[in-house]
Amino acid sequence: MINKFKLIDFKILIPYIILNITGIIMIFSASSYNLDQKGMSSISIASKQLFFFVVSIIMITIIYRTNLKIYQTSFFNKMIIGASATILIATSVLGLGETIGGAQRWIDIGPIRIQPSEFIMVTIIIYSSYIFSIRQNRIGTHFKETVLAPSIIVGVLILLVFIQPNVGGAAILTMIFLVILLSSGIPYLYMVVGGIITGFFAFIMTQLVMFKDGWLIPGKFAHVYDRFSVVKDPFSDQLGNGFQLVNSYYAIYNGGWLGLGLGQSIQKKGFLPVAETDFIFSVTIEELGLLRSFLILGLLLFLILRIFAIGIQASSSFNSLIAIGTGSAILIQVFVNLGGILGFIPMTGVPFPFMSYGGSNLLTLSILIGLVLNISADEKRRKIYTLALTMS
Repeated sequence: MINKFKLIDFKILIPYIILNITGIIMIFSASSYNLDQKGMSSISIASKQLFFFVVSIIMITIIYRTNLKIYQTSFFNKMIIGASATILIATSVLGLGETIGGAQRWIDIGPIRIQPSEFIMVTIIIYSSYIFSIRQNRIGTHFKETVLAPSIIVGVLILLVFIQPNVGGAAILTMIFLVILLSSGIPYLYMVVGGIITGFFAFIMTQLVMFKDGWLIPGKFAHVYDRFSVVKDPFSDQLGNGFQLVNSYYAIYNGGWLGLGLGQSIQKKGFLPVAETDFIFSVTIEELGLLRSFLILGLLLFLILRIFAIGIQASSSFNSLIAIGTGSAILIQVFVNLGGILGFIPMTGVPFPFMSYGGSNLLTLSILIGLVLNISADEKRRKIYTLALTMS
């Protein structure tokens, strides 16, 4: 029997740890000044992120030791779909979630605040991978089960996330599902049908955003509309809706190639509110410079490509889709966050993976990393057994 810990993929684990440690340092730098001004401990926010990082390592260890067959059972998938739907209905429809920044999607658990909708990413990736992998051999006679039902179930979950409102999160979940759908190996006609169903939900979400006064829920999306409208020219309202984006530009300009030095950011001093969250990479560029920031992006790209490589080489369709879904989730978040701080797309509250302050997003990505590490070990073990049988 092979010791599983000898099969750990350090090409995933080491970049993951480096990115998180870098993130904790930058969160401390970005948040300490404002905390000092408020008379609070300068390490309070960074220490919370460190706590979530420790919890994430524990979760990765637990997930790594579990049998992958658990995630491929009907009971497990029905359970996570039911739990996800219940939580979303409670926070999005029944209004039990706490409202922050115009969005009702947080739940306080003692001193810790979590965002349940983040974990829907895990639900959609596992459920989609499971459903498409077990039904590849039954496509011809089970069209409703193969594409129609999963697309509607996922579409409803995404819509519930959207109406919190969480536009960025809903958009990312939609793209992840489409990537898994296109990678599933089902016939193109079925892919088109699944895409149309998902597109229908996307159309509803678009209509809700495009009308400031609301289409079904008056006033619910007014602040989201404002974020979209300011992208074209943030300087036209630089003291209002364009305030954060304009100061993100200033931070990037201040940093130049080499940066002002760790802890020396100007824009974090009241110009970029809660800079440790969505705009953490703007502060990173300002303090570390473009050259060092490119190294961080390079390390993140290496991690993503390694995850994709595991998905491409996997012998199991379930393993393959989980890895592809995870790599897509991280890649899409990077593009959406960078697009937001650069003003290419509206800033919709999407964090920068592993570096932005936020325990829910870190725990979500860490669960997925744990699954990919488990899959990598499973694939290595299969190759070792196959090689041993061949030699015998």
